[in-house]
Amino acid sequence: MGVYQGNDLRKPTGGKKRPHQKVKRKYWMGRYPTLTRLSNTEERKKIRVRGGNYKIRLKRALYANVVDPSTNTAKKVRILRVLETPSNPHYTRMNVITKGTIIETELGKARVTSRPGQDGIINAVLIK
Repeated sequence: MGVYQGNDLRKPTGGKKRPHQKVKRKYWMGRYPTLTRLSNTEERKKIRVRGGNYKIRLKRALYANVVDPSTNTAKKVRILRVLETPSNPHYTRMNVITKGTIIETELGKARVTSRPGQDGIINAVLIK
């Protein structure tokens, strides 16, 4: 089942709007978000998107590429736990990783800078 991304189904008052076209278009369709979760294994999913392109979605995560700003070096380290998710407080309890999430790694606390559900990888920057 597709997810419709338009906002033309209801008025702000709650009433229905009349359709401005007879049919919905395939290119208006969206998808449910990928909730990347912390796990003991890594799992990626390849999804075909508009234009015949592909998007890699990270379903389960174990490692993150962490950059240390003081030495300007990157290292692949294991994620220990999810500390805070500013976008949704429930995601912290569910161990969901999104952009902006603060994770605890082997090097210390880091903030996620990539979008794991869109990019298929977790990039993060160490926090002092």
